[in-house]
Amino acid sequence: MSYATFHLLFLAPPIILLWATLPQSLSSLGGWRAQWAIPLVAAIAFTYTTPWDNYLVAREVWWYGPDRVLATIGYVPVEEYLFFLLQPILTGLFTFQYLARASGNPTTRSSRGMWAGVVLFGGLSLLGVGLLISGAARGLYLGLILAWACPLLTGMWLYDGETLWAHRRVLLYAIGGPTLYLWIADATAIASGIWTIADAFTLGIAPVGLPLEEATFFLVTNCLVVKGILLLLFGEHDTLHHLQKIESAAPLDG
Repeated sequence: MSYATFHLLFLAPPIILLWATLPQSLSSLGGWRAQWAIPLVAAIAFTYTTPWDNYLVAREVWWYGPDRVLATIGYVPVEEYLFFLLQPILTGLFTFQYLARASGNPTTRSSRGMWAGVVLFGGLSLLGVGLLISGAARGLYLGLILAWACPLLTGMWLYDGETLWAHRRVLLYAIGGPTLYLWIADATAIASGIWTIADAFTLGIAPVGLPLEEATFFLVTNCLVVKGILLLLFGEHDTLHHLQKIESAAPLDG
């Protein structure tokens, strides 16, 4: 199976299905913010991921079968650049499907929930940096993932973790569904030889053929997509007011 075939089999069909079955228009779900949410998040994902992924391939943390891709730009196959756009589209459409069909209002906002998110992703950021500083080859891939993604997630929780906490049910389903699906797709691609993850740079934990690092990558990237969309739709956009609120909030406030 080629990388292009992978897109045609695993990404194009669910994207088309999710778009075709949206029960209402994006504008009705959030006006212009909903209409532009997926394109904006996809553009940011493409820009932020491109240099990072090129570095991974240059370091041979992962590589692709040369007979499985059409061409490369830099170190990365053109199909991989396309994936940078298709994953946010897939996860974004899944998020809007859930928002359109979910019943009930968001749960209670809580600064305690906000600080829990800050502590969790701040800790994972430090873990990633620590793995890189240690110089241990086995921790390189996981360290690069955590140090690349988790500072952004920490910033999201600092910016408006109360909104994210209030929409935690959306986070659970909108992140969980696409992540599980992409885990299955990724394990299939690895088994098919489309891309290979270097044993030397991973911890060697690979349940059902999916390395822990790959599972972590899809989890944190879907966190970035869904949280970015929720903050754009529902977040506190008065930055000065929000900074004042953070400064005055105590971590244990309810």
